[in-house]
Amino acid sequence: MGVSVACRLCGEPLTRTFVDLGMSPPCESYLRADQLDSGETFYPLHVRICDNCLLVQLPAYVAADDVFSDYLYFSSYSTSWVEHARRFVVDMQERLDLGAESLIVEAASNDGYLLQHAVALGIPVLGIEPAGNIAAIANEKGIRTESYFLGEETGTDAAARHGRADLVVGNNVFAHVPDIVDFAKGLRALVKDDGLVSLEFPHLLRLIERRQYDTIYHEHYQYLTLKTAALALEKAGLKVVDVQELASHGGSLRLMSQPMDAPAATAGEPSELVLKVLQDEADAGLHTVEGHAGFAREVFTIKAELLEFLVQAQRAGKSVAGYGAPGKGNTLLNHCGIREDLLAFTVDRSPHKHGMFLPGTHIPIHAPERLAEARPDYIVILPWNLREEIVHQLAYAREWGAKFVVPIPRLEVI
Repeated sequence: MGVSVACRLCGEPLTRTFVDLGMSPPCESYLRADQLDSGETFYPLHVRICDNCLLVQLPAYVAADDVFSDYLYFSSYSTSWVEHARRFVVDMQERLDLGAESLIVEAASNDGYLLQHAVALGIPVLGIEPAGNIAAIANEKGIRTESYFLGEETGTDAAARHGRADLVVGNNVFAHVPDIVDFAKGLRALVKDDGLVSLEFPHLLRLIERRQYDTIYHEHYQYLTLKTAALALEKAGLKVVDVQELASHGGSLRLMSQPMDAPAATAGEPSELVLKVLQDEADAGLHTVEGHAGFAREVFTIKAELLEFLVQAQRAGKSVAGYGAPGKGNTLLNHCGIREDLLAFTVDRSPHKHGMFLPGTHIPIHAPERLAEARPDYIVILPWNLREEIVHQLAYAREWGAKFVVPIPRLEVI
């Protein structure tokens, strides 16, 4: 086998499947028309769970360098996300009394969507962003950013050059690093002994509870609970002291940790919320291997319901189109084997996707106006996390009697 199937947290062999979604191309590899007759590379989406430490993980079938070195996702395009970051910076300034003598470092700082708020408050910053194209944009905005992957070595080097930070932030990166322990050691190297590390990542408890299997894709290397995230941080000398549950990305955790050798005055006991979230996970069975067992069956139910619906619609002579071209839609469509025969096309608001085709399924992507021209009977909403917003935007489709189809967490026709 080409990739290592040893647990990336504890090194034990991985013998147990959490869910196997078959083969899929990388979810952001949209195709131009002139690429449709060429070969495409598909990789397994076979998620394992470690019998020893319970980390749910996808082997690194696609190297992080291939995914993140030249990346097309700009955080600042989402206004709600930028506002979420601004509130966080203001809260942290008050909580840690940050000012001109302080330092905030962010790993995977993207285009400066978060650090810009610290700069505005006069707090010195350092962004670490592996995608060179995005780091350049942040620097143009006056947000000091360096380009490399964070690990123990690069973190130690950055701390030697810039000093250690009062606050180290990592949003939506902890699930995206193939070597989670080396990354955690990088966080530890960057932070002062009495400083704080804040990480946000999707919560596996919500993924399972809401059947969000389409958020499994190659750039998500692990699917974390509070328990497994805390274990990874412990290996780097960081102890979880606080947690918040957030609505972002279908249900996320914001984890606060401190160095284990923090001075006695600042070292706190874990907050009550830490105990509550651990209890919620235990109640859901996520602190045992057996408790993870039913997910593959749930995934098959979603696939069966969606395919039955599409096949029956076609037999009844009904037309079906999609709305959105999100990465998660590609996991769903490839896993279900849905092609143009069942979903004629999809539309997306992003102009640089128009005229492109979805990876693997080759379903064409058009501008939203195409819906009014084609007047499909059914519109499948692929970014289900935005369903309210999209149903509202597409209210005009009711004029010709169109209905909306949401496949996750269960098939709904609205």
